[in-house]
Amino acid sequence: MAAQEQYQPSAQLLSDSEAFLEAHPDLKWIEGFAFDINGVPRGKWLPADSARKLLGGGLQMPRSAVSLDIWGRDIENSPLVFASGDSDGVCQPVSALCLAPWHREQTAQLHMQLFEADGSDLYADPRAQLQKVVDRLGSLGYKAVCATELEFYLLREDADELGRPRPVSDNDSDLVPSTDVYDLAELDAQRHFFADVRAACEAQGIPADSILSECAPGQFEINLLHCDDPVKVADQTLLFKRLLKGVARSHGLRVSAMAKPFGELAGNGMHVHMSLVDSEGNNVFDDGSEQGSELLRHAVAGMMTTANDAMAIFAPHANSYRRFQESSHAPLNLCWGYDNRTVTFRIPASEAKARRIEHRIAGADVNAYLVLAAILAGVCHGLENKLQPPAPVEGDAYQVESEQLINTWSGALNRFAESALWREYLDPEFVELFVLLKRQEQAEIAARVTDVEYQSYLQRV
Repeated sequence: MAAQEQYQPSAQLLSDSEAFLEAHPDLKWIEGFAFDINGVPRGKWLPADSARKLLGGGLQMPRSAVSLDIWGRDIENSPLVFASGDSDGVCQPVSALCLAPWHREQTAQLHMQLFEADGSDLYADPRAQLQKVVDRLGSLGYKAVCATELEFYLLREDADELGRPRPVSDNDSDLVPSTDVYDLAELDAQRHFFADVRAACEAQGIPADSILSECAPGQFEINLLHCDDPVKVADQTLLFKRLLKGVARSHGLRVSAMAKPFGELAGNGMHVHMSLVDSEGNNVFDDGSEQGSELLRHAVAGMMTTANDAMAIFAPHANSYRRFQESSHAPLNLCWGYDNRTVTFRIPASEAKARRIEHRIAGADVNAYLVLAAILAGVCHGLENKLQPPAPVEGDAYQVESEQLINTWSGALNRFAESALWREYLDPEFVELFVLLKRQEQAEIAARVTDVEYQSYLQRV
């Protein structure tokens, strides 16, 4: 969408929303919100009779509302705050009204995007940045088919005696260290929670697929079905994370997608499966062979070449870097391979027509808009420059000598800030805003003295 164009909700969105209102005459509240750079929903609750006002773009928020830091504070020296009078933008619906069924009173949600006051794109909204990359890929003649796999911990509401979170679990992990991969007993123990998750997904049109117990007690993974609209995939992923938290609260539980909530247990990742289709809907990664096409290799090479430029997006928080540990199923180096879960870019075993790339870097703590934008920018870069990857890895990729993924927050931010890539594929103003935001968060965390430092040094040195 060109910057000068004004956004208008689709006729189908408005029609579906009107049908929803007619079917829910007892509606009490509507939540109108957009997702900020950290993937946190920002918005307002309004009485149900405000619905048509919201659908018509009647919700305004400060343009800075989508660029708050993780604690909800303005970014110092942001051009969107004092320098511009902290002016308002307009929120426009991007998804139809639907129920948020975890609330006690009947409540609908309206997912929105923040635009400039005249309805043109606001560069600070991360959804607009993904659309920019999708448009560039479209100019090459391709659409991306994507799906996400989200890992998370289901936690008890109360913490332990040291204030640490406690996983919900049906095993004896306090007595014997264990993992629960594909353990049906773990799913059975939480069947009421997952039944409500499934019902909420159906109410919101979120295409949840398989549910499995993951590597650690209380850790689960839910996969979303693939779609040939990456913006919609990112919408659904962020809405799904919000849904999980809402359903958990209604059960007296908590959900965390923090990348590494427990130092000794598995981290939470968000793997992304991606293929490309041409104008006729053909998967261009499929050439009938097990290896896949030349375009697949261009895409892999582009992802590899740009991965370190994007680490600040794939691992956006201080805690994100705790996830990258050897033999943890989190990738450490730049490599690819076929049906190999130790590599960074995996080509899963599949029918030729389903040939795809699994991108395994991102944690579950990410903003899905920015992750998909970074992945697809890498794909564009590989296609446009006809890049070739090194030979695929066989066996244990942790033992392969290759370029390492950046494994510090400061290193990732410096690389992102200096990269010419993002000023080509994203709006340069967004790049500057992202760096300002993350460096503000980094400075705040760096200024804090941790409990382990007090315990280690206060009396001993």
